Amino acid sequence: MVFQSSRHKRPHSVGLASRYLQNLRRRDFLSGAALVDGQWVSGGERDPVIDPATGEEIADVARCGAAGMEVAIAAAERSFPMWRELLPARRGAILRSWASLMIEHEEELAILVTSEQGKPLAEARQEIAYGAGFLEWFAAEGERAYGETIPSHKLGSLLHVRMQPVGVAAAITPWNFPIAMITRKAGAALAAGCPIIVKPAPETPLSAMALARLAEQAGLPRGVFQVLVGNPIELSTPLLSDTRIRALSFTGSTGVGRLLLEGAAESVKKVSLELGGHAPFLVFDDVDLEKAVKGAMVAKFATSGQDCLAANRIYVQRSIYGAFVEQFAAGIAQLRIGHGLEATTDIGPMTKLSVADKCRSHIDDAVKKGARVVSPQQDASLGPNFVPPTLLSDVTENMLIAREETFGPVAAVLPFDSEEEVIARANSSEMGLAGYVYTDNLRRAMRLSERIECGMLGINTASFTGPPIPFGGWKQSGLGREGSRHGLAEFMELKYVCFGDLAA
Repeated sequence: MVFQSSRHKRPHSVGLASRYLQNLRRRDFLSGAALVDGQWVSGGERDPVIDPATGEEIADVARCGAAGMEVAIAAAERSFPMWRELLPARRGAILRSWASLMIEHEEELAILVTSEQGKPLAEARQEIAYGAGFLEWFAAEGERAYGETIPSHKLGSLLHVRMQPVGVAAAITPWNFPIAMITRKAGAALAAGCPIIVKPAPETPLSAMALARLAEQAGLPRGVFQVLVGNPIELSTPLLSDTRIRALSFTGSTGVGRLLLEGAAESVKKVSLELGGHAPFLVFDDVDLEKAVKGAMVAKFATSGQDCLAANRIYVQRSIYGAFVEQFAAGIAQLRIGHGLEATTDIGPMTKLSVADKCRSHIDDAVKKGARVVSPQQDASLGPNFVPPTLLSDVTENMLIAREETFGPVAAVLPFDSEEEVIARANSSEMGLAGYVYTDNLRRAMRLSERIECGMLGINTASFTGPPIPFGGWKQSGLGREGSRHGLAEFMELKYVCFGDLAA
């Protein structure tokens, strides 16, 4: 069946983002200045910031280069001794102040996120609260960086292990969560006692610069938190080659992650990588169908599908396959597509045209190989960055969408027969970030929690992230963890100390 709905026919809202931005209370959020060594740098060259829904230029920002990064690295190194010597409680108080300022300016930050990233405003507000939560979490976790005492194997000796900050850190952050991915990394680094330099995605610099304004207001000292935007290669190269950078944290594609890991190897940096996903979503015939469909809607269409946790391969047991597809299609038909600043929008534009094009290529490839489109048709008036929420049924493993991360609002549904079969198919990808299982059989749920190869697994839920959990993946989905006490450890080193000759 093909649903056609007038709900999807939303005209461009040219100038909408500009009108919202003109009413911001904090005009400094739009200055486009980078924060380098405690100074707001406007620079001579500027890069445009584009509203992905309309193609309108909504601001411009300072373009930083290698010379600016050198200044930032030197400033971070100078600030390190002072910052690491602050009591953890004092560092935590500054982080809490920063989080409070984020909540105070939640609406303005959300408007920035939607204007440059495209996600619906309601989701942008959620991201601000989510991002502030990481600062609150790590403010407390920094006070719990416990060491240990080891029962001695040497007579007259006392053995200690301490946790100490690794040194200057760098973060390269993505455009899909331009606020939360900064606070998740910076909160951990700063709580551990490490200054951090942030290079945000060029598509979403305003959010990062606004965060820097609030960080300065919260009392983060000069050189401890810096934000530079510009050409990704020009800014990333010194972060990789400079030995003063001791830790690197990156969220983005697996391909870029491999290159960064290779570049960081020469100076043997501590590296954490949160890379691509290709999440399987398993639905067994013993589960309540309505519950499973609701879960699939959330897991697939949050952030307009531009989420590394998004359900990419939805496997449904054959006996309920037809009913699932029908209910899923009906749910998708109710989604509204439009500018993220419009109150009724559920699905915004893709942030980048290349993402929209990849979605369309996956749909075309699947249809050519026998899949059926069970969803509304494309409305050309919406513009090139818009991809309507699309359901593909009768998907097979030889289709691109079954083998590659789509990163957009295109849902692929595949039938399966047995538990053993679907486990093998779910684990066939080299990605292993997240997975979902819907079943009311407790034994099956326990078995699959052991056998699905991923770093995070939701059983009968599509919502499982947050500051207390160790976010990260297996296989080529990354290295290390973010959030939780494990996220703090990414910016700390173990030091073993042996006190000898203690015998009287």
